[in-house]
Amino acid sequence: MDMTGRAVMITGASRGIGAAAARAFAAAGAQVALVARSADPVAELAGEIGSQAVAIPCDISRYWEVDQAVQNCLSAFGRLDVLVNNAGVIEPISHLSEADPGAWGQAIDTNLKGVFHGMRAALPAMLARGGGTILTIGSGAAHGPVEGWSHYCASKAGALMLTRMADKENRAAGIRALSLSPGTVATQMQKEIKASGINPVSKLDWSDHIPPEWVAQALLWLCGPEADAHLGDEVSLRDPDIRAKVGVA
Repeated sequence: MDMTGRAVMITGASRGIGAAAARAFAAAGAQVALVARSADPVAELAGEIGSQAVAIPCDISRYWEVDQAVQNCLSAFGRLDVLVNNAGVIEPISHLSEADPGAWGQAIDTNLKGVFHGMRAALPAMLARGGGTILTIGSGAAHGPVEGWSHYCASKAGALMLTRMADKENRAAGIRALSLSPGTVATQMQKEIKASGINPVSKLDWSDHIPPEWVAQALLWLCGPEADAHLGDEVSLRDPDIRAKVGVA
């Protein structure tokens, strides 16, 4: 994908999938707005990428911060073509009967409301330009219960429905909304899952996880017309056919 002339905003861009996506989109020619709560790491990444990148400290659980992040992206680049809803948390891992209500709600604020905030803030700017692409990192957890992950499963299921809603309401106006379920990825989140020891995912070896760069390549692929057959749906990077199309098989 040649992304020259396009502007991409990535949440959770300070590490893992978000950082890999930032590098991949920038390498493809895009201007990238790097959004994360961790100001120093995201500033360092923007410095690494260079003049194509701006760092925007932002807590996506607060709508006004996300709206300001979009405005900052528009001020820096004059446009917003792609939103990557990547930021998410896995903690607190806990059985439902023992879950801390406050911490459970904070996870929902990030994983579900954060996706809504991104869509709500980005859509008016995209619609005004005649279209755009909204990509959300999904999960197999959206489709089935995983022990200790009530917050994560519920939030990912909700986020998938937001993708379907964004498609339902805006496809005719040029919006491409897709979800990407990458499978297990070698990031800090997997270290937190491993430490919990609470379900089969925590028992996986590190070698079982795919590199975040594969996910970044898949996100780039989703910006192209070959992915149009999947609009409004979730694409699984565990699918060998999808891996072949992305080029990571």
